[in-house]
Amino acid sequence: MSKIRVRFAPSPTGPLHIGGVRTALYNYLYAKKHGGAFVLRIEDTDQTRFVEGAEDYVLEALEWCGLDPDESPKVGGEYGPYRQSERKESYAAFAEQLIASGNAYYAFDTPDELIALRKQFEAEKKTFSYDSSIRDGLNNSLHLSKEETDAKLTAGEQYVVRLMVPANDEVKFNDEIRGSVSVQTNKMDDKVLYKSDGMPTYHLANVVDDYAMKITHVIRGEEWLPSAPLHVLLYRFLGWEDSMPSFSHLPLLLKPDGPGKLSKRDGDRLGFPVFPLEWNNNGETSTGYREEGYFPDAFINMLSFLGWNPGTEQEIFSIEELTQAFSLDRVGKGGAKFDPDKAKWFNQEYLKAKTGRQLAEFINDAAIDTELLAKVCDQMKERATFAKDIPSAGAYFFAAPTSYDEKIVKKKWKEQSPKIVTDLVSLFDNVSSFDAETLESAFKKYVEINEHGFGIAMIALRLSITGVGGGPNLFKILEIIGKEESIGRMKRGVEVLG
Repeated sequence: MSKIRVRFAPSPTGPLHIGGVRTALYNYLYAKKHGGAFVLRIEDTDQTRFVEGAEDYVLEALEWCGLDPDESPKVGGEYGPYRQSERKESYAAFAEQLIASGNAYYAFDTPDELIALRKQFEAEKKTFSYDSSIRDGLNNSLHLSKEETDAKLTAGEQYVVRLMVPANDEVKFNDEIRGSVSVQTNKMDDKVLYKSDGMPTYHLANVVDDYAMKITHVIRGEEWLPSAPLHVLLYRFLGWEDSMPSFSHLPLLLKPDGPGKLSKRDGDRLGFPVFPLEWNNNGETSTGYREEGYFPDAFINMLSFLGWNPGTEQEIFSIEELTQAFSLDRVGKGGAKFDPDKAKWFNQEYLKAKTGRQLAEFINDAAIDTELLAKVCDQMKERATFAKDIPSAGAYFFAAPTSYDEKIVKKKWKEQSPKIVTDLVSLFDNVSSFDAETLESAFKKYVEINEHGFGIAMIALRLSITGVGGGPNLFKILEIIGKEESIGRMKRGVEVLG
C-alpha cells in the first residue's frame, strides 16, 4: 500500500472558520495515525475573492493549534508548489486533453446570453441548468462547426471549458463515512473547468493537484459532497480512476440553538468566537479562541468531538491520545451541534490540570512576579474558566481590598466580628510559623475555646483579608500574602467595618 497522504486545502478568501480547523484536525489525525503526510495546499484560483492576509492567517492558526503540515507553502516539499496560482501553467494541458477525448468542450456563451436563458427558464417556471438536455443548442463547440469554433478561438473571444457530463448514466463511489453514493448524471450540470484567462476552476485544479501530489485520502466538509460525482468523472476521463483517492465527507457544524450551519452571525449573536484567532479586516474585528483565552490543546480536544466520538466515556485527550483513538468509522453522518458551554468546560478541565507555573507562564503578565502568580494560580485554578481571568478574580492576592462586599457585610458581619478579628490579630502575630497549616490549627483552637460559630469567625476573617465572601483556602491566602500584610488588612477591616 502506498504511503497515506492527506491534504487540507483552504481558499484564502477570509478567516479560517472552526469548521475548517476541524477538517484540518481530522486530516492531521488520520495522517499521523497511519504514518502518513499532512499537506497544506492553498487553493487560490478564485482571484476575485482573494483576501489579503488570509493565507498568513491559515498558517498562523494551524501553528497555534499545533497542526503543523509536513508540506506547505511555508515549509515546501517534494510535490510543490503548494499554491494553486503558482501551478497555473499545468492546468491548460489537462483541459485540452479532456476536449481532445470528447469529455469537455468550449463554451462561448456570454454573461448576457446566460442571463437571458435563466430568465426564459424562470418565466416557464423551470430551473436553468447547463447540461445534456440543452447544451447541443447553445453557443459552444458542440453546436458550432470546427471552423466556427477555431475562428472564435483565433479571434480571442472569451470562453470557458465545460465538462461534458454523459446523459443517462450513473456515477457511483464509496464514501468512508456515508457508504455507497450513487448520483444520476441527468441531475448533474456541465461544470466550468477552465477559463480563457488561464485560470482553472476549483474542480479541475482540485483533481489535478490531488493526483499530482499523490493524495490518497480526501477528507473534507459535507458541503463538497455534491461535487464528488463530478470529481469522480474527472478521474475517469483523465485516465486516473485507479489512482482516485478515498473520499470522506465530514458532517456540518450546526448552530447551538436551531437548524442550520454555524456561522459568524451565530457567534456574534450568542457571544462566542467562530474563528481560531482574531481577524481584522476593513476595520472590523472578530475575536478568536486564542484571544478569548482558550488553550490550544483544549480547543483541539473540543473540536475533535464535533462529529467524532471514541466510543468510550473518555472526553479529555492529548493530541497523542487523539491520534491513536481517531478513526473515520467513528465519525457520524449527522450534523454536530456546537455547544459554547461545552467549549468552556474543556478549557476549564485543561486549566485545572496545569500547574501554577504553567498557568503563570501562559498568562505572561510582566507586572506580576512570576513566583507569586504561580502560587495564586495554584489556588485559583479550580474556580477559573480562563487563565487570563485569574489575576483580576484573585486581585486580593496582590493588593489589600479597597472596598468590602456590601451584601456580605450586611448579612454576615456580626456584632462579635470586630472582636474576633482583633483577637486573631494577636493570635496570628504570635504563631510559630506563618504557614497555612499552623494558621488553620490556631484558628480552629481559638474558635473552639471561645465558642464562636466557625462560619461567623471564618467570614469575618475572610472579609477583612479579601473584601469578599468566597474564594480559595483562606489560610493559603494568608500564607501567600504574608504575616505583615495579613495583620495590616485585619486591623484595617476592623477599622472600616466597625
